[in-house]
Amino acid sequence: MVTAVARFYAPAVTAFHADGTLDREGNVAVWEHVLDGGVDGIVLLGSTGEFFAMRPEQKRELIDLAVGSVGPRAELVVGTGCLRVDETIELSRYALDAGAPAVMIVSPYYFALEDPSIEAYYSAVAEQVPGDIYLYNFPARTGYDLGPGVTRRLLRRHPNIVGYKDTVLEVGHTRRLLTELLPEFPGFRVFAGFDENLHHVVTSGGAGAIGGLANLYPEICAAYVRAVDSGDAAAIAREQRRVDTLMGLYALGAPFFPLLKEGMAARGVPIQRHCTPPHLPATPDQSDALAALMAAVEALP
Repeated sequence: MVTAVARFYAPAVTAFHADGTLDREGNVAVWEHVLDGGVDGIVLLGSTGEFFAMRPEQKRELIDLAVGSVGPRAELVVGTGCLRVDETIELSRYALDAGAPAVMIVSPYYFALEDPSIEAYYSAVAEQVPGDIYLYNFPARTGYDLGPGVTRRLLRRHPNIVGYKDTVLEVGHTRRLLTELLPEFPGFRVFAGFDENLHHVVTSGGAGAIGGLANLYPEICAAYVRAVDSGDAAAIAREQRRVDTLMGLYALGAPFFPLLKEGMAARGVPIQRHCTPPHLPATPDQSDALAALMAAVEALP
């Protein structure tokens, strides 16, 4: 019987108007849709939220809006990673001062970093950010891995580093983090970065998952969590099949967040399909493939 309480957070998409400004009502609608579907929290300004293409003033506006809208209802973690240390510190402090309980920080991307540089970056940030920090490992985008050795050294020096999102398909990578770090840091919260890995990560001691599919079908992700927590093998298998089928969305286009917006709009979430340039809306062929995928998921028993 699984005794841990799993959590599933949605890395929320960001809603925009055609002119690139924030769609405030659309973003609130996204958060309402996700939370009404039963997920446990929202990660704002993650990769799915197009943080990398947003202006600083847009990020601050979205943070203020989310703290007022999400904060009273569910857990809120704000992505604040920037290429420069000082900008990361500034945005992290802004989010915490606004009322966000925690921030999530992806390490600098473009040039691959070696371990001493990774450690120096996070140490400089952690020393000057007076709040809870989640590390964000995304080797496919940063070009390097935030491994357990560096993470252990950071945890020994900075108690405000409280968690880790591991966006890797190979679940063995996350399992290694758990087996090497939890004996010394039992409260450290490790999340799978891909929806389908929730079960394995939780049963290995992890905290849950932060997966983009929760934007489209939050109720399926919430049911997956309930099944894992119940320890009911049949329920876990049923929900795993739903999530495994939905994972096909990630292969329909690159990047995948335009497809999430397409599917959400098709489900009745009142958002526009606009993304930050140069990211285009889903093509007709992609929309058809997505509709077929959604129909297949909804037809599962």
